[in-house]
Amino acid sequence: MQKDEIKKAVVIGGSGFMGSHVADELSNRGYGVTIYDKKESPWLREDQTMFLGDVLDLEQLRQAIDDSDCVFHFAGEADIEASRKNPYGSIESNIMSTLGILESIKDSKINRFVYASTMYVYSPFGSFYRASKQASEILIEAYNEEYDINFNLLRFGSLYGPRAQAWNGLKKYVQEIVTEGQLNYPGNGNELREYIHVYDAARLSVDILDEKYINQAITLTGNQSMTSKEIVNMIFEISGMKANINFESEMSNYHYSLTPYRYTPKKAKKLVPNEYIDIGQGILNLIEETKLNIDNEE
Repeated sequence: MQKDEIKKAVVIGGSGFMGSHVADELSNRGYGVTIYDKKESPWLREDQTMFLGDVLDLEQLRQAIDDSDCVFHFAGEADIEASRKNPYGSIESNIMSTLGILESIKDSKINRFVYASTMYVYSPFGSFYRASKQASEILIEAYNEEYDINFNLLRFGSLYGPRAQAWNGLKKYVQEIVTEGQLNYPGNGNELREYIHVYDAARLSVDILDEKYINQAITLTGNQSMTSKEIVNMIFEISGMKANINFESEMSNYHYSLTPYRYTPKKAKKLVPNEYIDIGQGILNLIEETKLNIDNEE
């Protein structure tokens, strides 16, 4: 099926960072969008429908998904540190939710199930978060074999931009630099990252509904590969502040350093945007947003 034939989309976890932007991108392309989440979306548009429900409630899921063409799954625990501290909760949020959704759609006429995974599935890092994503990918592939559910696995790189959670890496750096005038960074500064703006990631996430990407894993990263030291220095420079950084000598045991590529699950195509938001412009927007929030709190 070509993407322009898909009329109805359900975005599970659509009240969150990445999910809300994908919901907006789908709406911009004329899709009828239902956001399924346990909390009301603060970014709900007039042309979108909100369905309040628990991702572990199969009956609610079936009601929300009924008569839909595609389902995006962004719900679950996405914070590596929170997942590490609560493995049971992480497994319930990430694996059991995926299993429930797959059960809900196995007898439906869904044309595509799109799962938000991570670059960490390639690596030995990421603790229980990585393990839960790997397990979910395997479940999806098994349901494809048994029930012919067409799917995509979206392995996101380092995301940043508006609506990001408080623990989002780049948002945390900007927040600390703007408010404290310094940064304590948990690494040596040589870690390589390919940041991708959430607007670009959302656009690519909908592009993959094209028939040519069916039943494939897709890696979504940015065009610009930079070290953490370069990124942090850029934030200080754009902020008009003298760099004041305390780099710890070793990288965290839960995050990859130069590359995530170690373990190799299902091979993935890599997509990067042809036109994209420059990292410098994206950081400037984050700084302006952070300062505006600070002013509003005063």
